[in-house]
Amino acid sequence: MNQQLVDNVIQMALAEDAPWGDVTSDAFVPEDAVATAVLKARESGVASGLDVFARTFMLVDAHAEVTLQASDGDTFAAGQQLATVSGDARAVLRAERIALNLSQRMSGIATQTAAYVAKVAGTQARIVDTRKTTPGLRALERHAVRCGGGHNHRFSLSDAVMAKDNHLAVLAAEGIDLGEAIRHARERIGHTTHLEVEVDRLDQIETVVSAGVDTIMLDNFSLDDLRAGVALVAGRAIVEASGGVNLDTVAAIATTGVDVISVGALTHSVRALDLGLDIAVSTVGK
Repeated sequence: MNQQLVDNVIQMALAEDAPWGDVTSDAFVPEDAVATAVLKARESGVASGLDVFARTFMLVDAHAEVTLQASDGDTFAAGQQLATVSGDARAVLRAERIALNLSQRMSGIATQTAAYVAKVAGTQARIVDTRKTTPGLRALERHAVRCGGGHNHRFSLSDAVMAKDNHLAVLAAEGIDLGEAIRHARERIGHTTHLEVEVDRLDQIETVVSAGVDTIMLDNFSLDDLRAGVALVAGRAIVEASGGVNLDTVAAIATTGVDVISVGALTHSVRALDLGLDIAVSTVGK
């Protein structure tokens, strides 16, 4: 992950959480108190955001000592110790909620992704994320998907040409032929720019593939139509399946022969993993 992006997210979150300081710690905690806290998993999962967790404490207290006992991408069990933090008690209390919020969400995404990846094991399909990410947290959430064994789709609107249903609706309203529009787009973009087009009917496939796309997305296709679509494409483009994907359906989708399965649920509706940070030692006098 880009460190500047990570730092920007953390600083924004810290400013939101204590815009005028932590009045509780300032009122109750002695200025010279030192605390040691332990990060433990309260349920099993896949780790992500541990470096972000450590960085949060360092940005609040440059002298804080953070020791990680696991790495991003590691699986862990309930009760397992993942990290320890030692430093100025006020700083530990100041940073703990932000550090937990980010690492819990990222670990939740990694754990969810790993579950999807396990479902498609033995097929050629790869699990990828979408742009359905929390505004401002995309870099962190995309990293978490990779920690869970998944892959990233385009990062932003600037990274690839991807014509979806609303783009095609505009073309249809303007009376513009889809094949011609794709060929014109290909002429306008750089030779390294990936071009993907979404379709929702089998009869659109030949027009789109013949026009020269790199990836064709089959949106909300039945399993039979996915198999038929893969046969029609016949290796001329990457085939992506999207829509109606969940843990109950993803395995069957993977067996149709698609190359990519995009899953918005990896990031847009994930449950944060339950991690706890408890102060184990508190002393006064550094």
